[in-house]
Amino acid sequence: MAAALARRHRRHRAVLVGLSAALHVVGVNVHLPHIKFGWPWQSITSGTVTNTDLGPWVLQRIEGISRPALGRASFTFVFTHKVSKSIGPWPCWYSSTFYALGYASATVDLNPGPAWWVPASGHYRLQVLSHPLDGQPGHVAVTMVLPPPQLPQSAHDVTIDNIPSRPIATQHSWTYPGFGCGVLIRPQFSESVLYAQAQQIAFYRSTHVQQITRPLISAAENQATLTIRDNFIQPTVNAFGYLLDRFTIRWAGAP
Repeated sequence: MAAALARRHRRHRAVLVGLSAALHVVGVNVHLPHIKFGWPWQSITSGTVTNTDLGPWVLQRIEGISRPALGRASFTFVFTHKVSKSIGPWPCWYSSTFYALGYASATVDLNPGPAWWVPASGHYRLQVLSHPLDGQPGHVAVTMVLPPPQLPQSAHDVTIDNIPSRPIATQHSWTYPGFGCGVLIRPQFSESVLYAQAQQIAFYRSTHVQQITRPLISAAENQATLTIRDNFIQPTVNAFGYLLDRFTIRWAGAP
């Protein structure tokens, strides 16, 4: 009988400990009688604080990221489509210049895999600046290294708007729009043909023209910083009683 009562007392104590922690997490300040417990990140003994290793907890959250960060930019350009055909002795050509709006994205891999985060790589560092004590939060700083943003990898990664737009300039041979040239050339100015050409031009510009690549890369870097800091690191350290004082991302291969 005594053993059964002892087991029941231990079960009740365990339930009260769990309930106390749960109520504190959701912001309810409730004092349950005769219960002493330590927060997950600390235990207090004779005025000292013993902290768990916070770094692995934060890294575990980072390793749960499943989507890359995207930095999107739009840009305008013009392009010319020209078709030349000959009907017997008659030359036949026609060209039009169009206005287009392109959209492209640079991507940042936020979780390159377990090998990226091994301690020897130096790609992740969490520094505890101060510990939670006497109701005051602790402070941490986090530094990470990520692979650099990737620009579009193919023309299919770029989208085009305003195709076909109204031509802003047109030139043609003197025989156009005679019946023969019209039959040969008009189908080659279809929407699909114009879109494909514009997409190839936009892809080249989004990977080679600095006025476009720089905003793309900058947007991707900013989005990566916001995503990791606000959605993964800051909530995790806050849950353990810390404030995130500094968060720095460096890019692999950058000087």
